[in-house]
Amino acid sequence: MKAKLNLGQVSGIKIRVHWTFFLLMAWVIFAELTQGGNLESILFNITFVLAIFLCVVLHELGHAFMANHYNIKTEKITLLPIGGMASFEKLPGSPKQELLIAIAGPLINVIIAIILFFIVPVKDFMQLNFTETFEVLVRYNVQSFLFFLFIANVGLVVFNSIPAFPMDGGRILRALLAIKIGRVKATKIASNLGLIIAVLFFLIGLLYNPFLVFIALFIFLGAFGENLMVQQMALLDGHTVEEAMLLNITTFKPQDSIDLVVNKIISGTETNFIVVEDQTIIGILHHKTIIENSNKMVLVGEIMDVNFKTIKGTDSIKKVYQLIYNDKQELFPVMENGKLIGAIDAVNLNEYILLQSKLAF
Repeated sequence: MKAKLNLGQVSGIKIRVHWTFFLLMAWVIFAELTQGGNLESILFNITFVLAIFLCVVLHELGHAFMANHYNIKTEKITLLPIGGMASFEKLPGSPKQELLIAIAGPLINVIIAIILFFIVPVKDFMQLNFTETFEVLVRYNVQSFLFFLFIANVGLVVFNSIPAFPMDGGRILRALLAIKIGRVKATKIASNLGLIIAVLFFLIGLLYNPFLVFIALFIFLGAFGENLMVQQMALLDGHTVEEAMLLNITTFKPQDSIDLVVNKIISGTETNFIVVEDQTIIGILHHKTIIENSNKMVLVGEIMDVNFKTIKGTDSIKKVYQLIYNDKQELFPVMENGKLIGAIDAVNLNEYILLQSKLAF
């Protein structure tokens, strides 16, 4: 599911909150109420969670700014209940770049933890016995708040150091391995290690903490998805758009009725369409938009998407792969000398990948 709340932008990077984040806030409030918490404790814990996620945003911005140093654009940062995720427009060009980008995030948390270590100061807690430390920490004051925030940042560093995708540790491991054996083999090794860690987390979670089961699922999907993506990218290496594009495509004019589009969907296999006027592409008709307006008396020009990108037949198909899975655009017109020569979408791209995988063996 998509993020619902936009928090704004930092250096052109969109900051978004996934809807499941609000489930975490609801759980914090519920947990406090069931344990007899009062308004003060509820506000303390909510503020603490928000402070942690501010640190997460700074963590992701660390990745983003390092990526920007290598001319890799970060399109958005999405906050999830178990952390954040930065979406890059393309993969790093070398293992060294990936290594530095991956390290940049946890390094921000190390810096925050060092600053908090001296502000709190943490060394004063080390001089107290257990009872004295407990009495200080149960108070809802600035000192205990900052101490817990220090612990949280240390925890973020440790958690992200786990050598499994999608954590930074997995990317650091992949980058180090890729220097010697290449990205594809390195990803396979890092992904397999991630799957083993996911199984261990799952088993421990069943016995002790159900939250670890959720983390295990997160790691499993991350490891599987990363390995699949890199394997597919490797299959596309050296191939161009014109090898995989659709040639026989249907186009519509802005003055055409939505009924014509619906009939074409029913009678054929196409689901997204290009809108053309005077041999110029002026919009894209997305399948979701067509379905939503199928019972209305509207024209194509009223519902088409005018914000779209075009590609060339000579472009690398790896570029299109990243565009399709990073952008909202489902269909990309293919141009040559200013003329429409075809189109490519996720369906025929996946078919092309499937064929290439068969040819590779």
